[in-house]
Amino acid sequence: MIAASEPRQRPLDARLLVVDRKGKIVHLVRTDLVDFLETSDLVIANDAATLPASLVGFHEATAARIEVRLAGRRSLARDDVTRFTAVVFGAGDFHTRTEDRPLPPRLAAGDRLVLGPLTATVEATLDHPRLVALRFAESPDAIWEGIARHGRPVQYAHVPAPLALWDVWTPIAAGPAAFEPPSAGFVLDWRNLAAMRARGIEFATITHAAGLSSTGDAELDARLPFDEPYAIPQTTAAAIRRAKRQHWRIVAIGTTVVRALEHAAIRHGSVRAGHAIATQRIGPRTRLRVVDAIVSGAHEPGSSHHELLRAFVDDRTLRRVTDALVAHGYRTHEFGDSVLIARRAVCAGRHCSNAHVDRATTLHV
Repeated sequence: MIAASEPRQRPLDARLLVVDRKGKIVHLVRTDLVDFLETSDLVIANDAATLPASLVGFHEATAARIEVRLAGRRSLARDDVTRFTAVVFGAGDFHTRTEDRPLPPRLAAGDRLVLGPLTATVEATLDHPRLVALRFAESPDAIWEGIARHGRPVQYAHVPAPLALWDVWTPIAAGPAAFEPPSAGFVLDWRNLAAMRARGIEFATITHAAGLSSTGDAELDARLPFDEPYAIPQTTAAAIRRAKRQHWRIVAIGTTVVRALEHAAIRHGSVRAGHAIATQRIGPRTRLRVVDAIVSGAHEPGSSHHELLRAFVDDRTLRRVTDALVAHGYRTHEFGDSVLIARRAVCAGRHCSNAHVDRATTLHV
């Protein structure tokens, strides 16, 4: 597949591949999305704004240049920003493919990393030379200011021009929480949100700290997604309860939404308002309890995002989707094209449901 190389958030002519409940594939453009939603659908998106989570600096003990990519935190609380999980690279920047980035100097508990105006201490290494637990020395206000002034958006080599922060904020971005953009939300704009409302399609949001999509190391990538905090508002939980009572579809804009909602359902048996941390891996053996359809990016096989899609359709259908994306020149990665996948319908006599046979799972974009 072709990597999208320009930071354009789903232009009007961006492609949209639709897979219906019978596995039929249709090729459309982004502006047709609302036409393939159903009256009384509940559409849920992630409103997390993206942090400038890439911080450059040096390893104090060796003076070696490093890049730190913040990758996780324990909660979404504003003051809970002293501790992060982070992926650390050696010298270089996004112009080098992540897979080709050098390792950082050997890191150990107690090492100090000087990152512009901020100083972080390595509290622990996490079973990989690139993955560490960090603690910043400054106050929460100073940490927020330091990240805002010194940080840059996490970026990969397929986009050659430096990203600005507004490039990675979706149209509905609210509080800063994500480490990479919840880029499925790029499919939204105020025009299609108005069209949804006019057609009786309900819209709601959650906040989920979308994490890194790649670490450049196959062993570490196999551990993605990392644990990610999320928050579900009372209004969204109430909308989900109404949708379930009325047997309406719930359509997730992005895999982060699926991960948050399905984790909440595992914890409580239903989706309740509140804060938690999504810790589960979603794949072909996951039982989807909440989400009926997903709007996601065009993801390559082998990625954690692609693995999530196996919860919605069987492997044969997903191979057909991949073949169609390649044959029709769809673009991948955060500024690429989109897919809308409905869970496969199961029919018994004259009765059909959206249940995914005996296999159901979750997603991330």
